[in-house]
Amino acid sequence: MMVLTPVLFSFFVMSFCDLVGIGVDRVKLEFGLSNTMVQLIPSAVFIWFFILSVPVGVFQDRFGKKNVVNTGMFITALGMLIPYFFYTKASIFLGFALLGIGNTILQVSANPLLVDVVPSEKKSSFLSFSQFIKSIGSMVAPFIASFLAAQYGDWKLMFLAFGIISILAAVWLNFTKVEETRNTAQRATIASSLKLLGTPFITYMVLGIFLVVGIDVGINAISGQFLMNKFDSVQEFAEKGRSVYFFGKMLGTFAGAIMLAMLASRKFLLWSSILGLLSIIALLFATGEYMAMVIIFIIGLGVANIFPLIFSLTVDKYPLRANEISGLMVMAISGGAIIPPIIGYLTDVSGITAGMLVLVACGAYLLFLAAFNLMKKQTA
Repeated sequence: MMVLTPVLFSFFVMSFCDLVGIGVDRVKLEFGLSNTMVQLIPSAVFIWFFILSVPVGVFQDRFGKKNVVNTGMFITALGMLIPYFFYTKASIFLGFALLGIGNTILQVSANPLLVDVVPSEKKSSFLSFSQFIKSIGSMVAPFIASFLAAQYGDWKLMFLAFGIISILAAVWLNFTKVEETRNTAQRATIASSLKLLGTPFITYMVLGIFLVVGIDVGINAISGQFLMNKFDSVQEFAEKGRSVYFFGKMLGTFAGAIMLAMLASRKFLLWSSILGLLSIIALLFATGEYMAMVIIFIIGLGVANIFPLIFSLTVDKYPLRANEISGLMVMAISGGAIIPPIIGYLTDVSGITAGMLVLVACGAYLLFLAAFNLMKKQTA
C-alpha cells in the first residue's frame, strides 16, 4: 500500500487534463471565441498524445516508468501555473499545451507502472480503480471553479491549487521505492512500436481508444453548450453537466473495479459499449434539461471502463510489448484533439444535433469492437 498509494495518486493528477472543459466554457465567454475556435483548446491539449506517446514509451523503456511519471507531473504543474499568472489567449493555449504534454507522459507511464505494483490477476480491476481515482478529480474541478469564482471572484485560482498538488504528488512518488519490470531482451524503438500497427487486433484496439477518448472529451467539451443551446440552461447549471458525467464515470469505474474481479473482461466491454451507445442516442431525444442530466450521467456509467478494458485486453495478449502498446494506446488519446473540433464545426454549420451524431458514430464502433473481441475469444 505504501507503494500503491502514490502511484494511484498520479492518476488524480492525470485528471487535471479534464480542466479543458471548464476552459472551453470560460474562455469562450471571456474572449468571445466561436465554437470552432474554442474547440481548438482541446486540440492544444490532446494533439500531444499523437506526437509524443510513442517516443515517451521508448524513453521510459530506457529510463524507468517512475522517473517518467514524475516528469509528467512537473510539466503538468507548469501548465497549470502559466495561465494563472499570465492570463491571455496565448498563455491559455500555451498552458493547455503544456498540460497536454504532461498528461501524455503520465498516461503512457502511469498505467504500466500501476501494472508493475499490483498482482497480475487484479490488473483489470486496478486499472478500472485508477480511472475511478482520475474521475474524482474530473468531477470536482467544475465545482471548485464555481466556488472560487463565487467566493473570490477568480475561477483561475483552481490552476494555482492544482499546480501545487501536481508538485507535491511528484515529490511524494520521487521518495517512494518502486520495483519496476523491464524487458531487457528487446528494447523498444519507435519503429518497433509503429510496426505493431501492422497487427490488425492492435490496430482495432488502438482505434477504439481513439474513439472512446473522443466521446469522453466530446461530452466534456460539448455538454455545457448542448444544455445551453437546446434547453436555454443558465451557464452555472450547464457547467455542472460535465460534473454529472464524471460522477457517472467515477461510480462506473468504482463498480467496474469490483465487478471485474468476478466477470470476464470481454463481456463487460460488450455491455459497457451497449449502454454507452444507447445513452448517447437517448440524449438526442431528451425533452428537458434534467432528463438530459440523467442521460449524461448514464453515458458516464457506460463508457467508464472501456479505456482500461481495451488497454488490459491488449496487454494481456501481448504482455512483453507493454511499453510499446502503452505508447500506441496513449497516442490514440489524440482522439480528444480530433473529435471535438469536428463536433464544433458541425455544430456551427448544422446545429448541435449534427455535432452529437459524431459521438453516436464513435459509440457504434465501440460496440463493433466489443462484439469482435467476444467472437474472437469464442472462436479461439
